[in-house]
Amino acid sequence: MSQPIVWVHGDCLSPDNPALLAYPDAPAIFVWDDALLASMGIALKRIAFMYECLLEMPVTIRRGDVVEAVARFAVAHGSDRVITVESVSPRFRTICTTLASQVSLEVLPIEPFVEYDGAIDLKRFSRYWRVVRDNALE
Repeated sequence: MSQPIVWVHGDCLSPDNPALLAYPDAPAIFVWDDALLASMGIALKRIAFMYECLLEMPVTIRRGDVVEAVARFAVAHGSDRVITVESVSPRFRTICTTLASQVSLEVLPIEPFVEYDGAIDLKRFSRYWRVVRDNALE
């Protein structure tokens, strides 16, 4: 079995990312998702914050189509295995489905920041925070 690569995505930008911790010697990649950036109109402040988080992590940063970039990165490192961590994002599930058709994909569980079963607007942190604040501070 080949050495895996780690795919870090925007829902777990932390040096304590479970995939990075589980595979500390594996090459890691983060991809700025062009389609997501275009569709969500993410503010420059948020992009700068995410970039600052990435600078604290041992990742190669790319931009473009996530599936294509992650698969290409795996091939460049002689790997057919990708490790990442779960996310509640519908876009994440779509990417995983497509990626899993090209490589062996393992999605590690992550301890949720907060337990909440209702609908959450993931486009803006402030909207998300208003919904989960009381549960997070218990």
